Amino acid sequence: MKIVVLFDSYFGNTQKIAEAVAGGFAPHHSVEVARVSECKPEQLRGVELLVVGSPTRAFSASEATKGFLKGLPAGALRGVKVSAFDTRMDVSKAPGILRFLAGIFGFAAAPIAARLKQKGGAPAGEPAGFIVKDTEGPLEDGELDRAAAWAKTLV
Repeated sequence: MKIVVLFDSYFGNTQKIAEAVAGGFAPHHSVEVARVSECKPEQLRGVELLVVGSPTRAFSASEATKGFLKGLPAGALRGVKVSAFDTRMDVSKAPGILRFLAGIFGFAAAPIAARLKQKGGAPAGEPAGFIVKDTEGPLEDGELDRAAAWAKTLV
């Protein structure tokens, strides 16, 4: 199966998750990992599973991720399985107002998954969120293993 994992990352945490997701598919599948800003249209030719990840910034995907998704032509993902992930804070450890706002606005993964579906993709599994301890990281213990395990559920 040809799989492409695209990501955006500010502090390297989302990139680490993307690489762990790719590792969850290997060695049984052909996997390519790239930044959304560096993705070329030919990379998506023949793709059977597309996974897109972004850090959650202001309860949303990064601008680069949103730009990539917006730039995909209508129907571009027809016949392609899709899924999404994000990196996020643990809202159970956040001040009350942030917990409240996260409850209203959510995180990046679900809107990314919805946009991938809107572009013709067939959901391969539930979007996932991976926890970052602080704004710049590091990732919460065990998140890389959890990302690799989540990847296995998509194929």
